[in-house]
Amino acid sequence: MDIRPFNAAQSYASARPATQPDPDHAASGLRATFTDFAATLRQGEQIAQSAMVGQADPHALVQALAQTELAVETAVIVRNKVVEAYQEILRMPV
Repeated sequence: MDIRPFNAAQSYASARPATQPDPDHAASGLRATFTDFAATLRQGEQIAQSAMVGQADPHALVQALAQTELAVETAVIVRNKVVEAYQEILRMPV
């Protein structure tokens, strides 16, 4: 088998587009996550308002509040991890 640097570089160059991230895909995934989070909060708020006037089932209210609490806790955990990563980057020597 004949392996030359030029052939290796050429093979690497042809394979490189497959390894590069797709910014559109990452942005759409993050956008969908934020949209789902906002929808969960809106749904919980609507059910809470309906429960205040007696139009919603108490079981549905408890379930919506639990979902909202889980979504907010997840967002806080993600925020904390992002802040920790940022602080770690700031501590790196230049």
